[in-house]
Amino acid sequence: MAEQLTALSIMQNAPVIPVIVLHDVDHAVSMAKALVGGGIRVLEVTLRTPQGLPSIEAIAKAVPEAIVGAGTVRSSADAKAAAAAGARFAVSPGYTHAVGQACRDLHLPLLPGVATSSEIMQAQEDGFNELKFFPAMQAGGINMLKAWQGPFGEVRFCPTGGITQANAAEFLALKNVVCVGGSWLVPTDTLERGDWERITLLAREAAALPRKAS
Repeated sequence: MAEQLTALSIMQNAPVIPVIVLHDVDHAVSMAKALVGGGIRVLEVTLRTPQGLPSIEAIAKAVPEAIVGAGTVRSSADAKAAAAAGARFAVSPGYTHAVGQACRDLHLPLLPGVATSSEIMQAQEDGFNELKFFPAMQAGGINMLKAWQGPFGEVRFCPTGGITQANAAEFLALKNVVCVGGSWLVPTDTLERGDWERITLLAREAAALPRKAS
């Protein structure tokens, strides 16, 4: 039986959630196995390409130890399609009530995207306290997260957008950051070469990053 997931448990699984853009479904399973082998089980496969949904389905079937979710969920239709493909959580670039309600109805944990205090308040009104800060660097980065610690002390964030191997540790040192999202674990050229050992190494390094929040 699949483990029961919440947005917080997904965030707590590892310090980094890889943000994955796939252009070839044939890469999906090998990539997922490489990430899991390095200690990264939670995988966000974005719906930015037509290969997103079939890649989620392939990973869900072939790599049961992975916790695969759908990123770039922008509508209730996206949420339904993701759940049907086997996604176990959803991540949205912004937040609307319709997306939040669809994910609730589907029992699909959601990490809604926010970039302003008003968006945080809107998400909280609908019961969401675990949020994706996106685009993190462009929307204020570490200084914005520090500023939010006062009025939104109960909120836990996953900053995504401009997070790199070089600056991830700075974000993870904040008490309101549980994990970060980053694409550096699955570089496009590495995927194209099928260099799965490199992806496992990047995952292992990411899984070992220290963090303050839990």
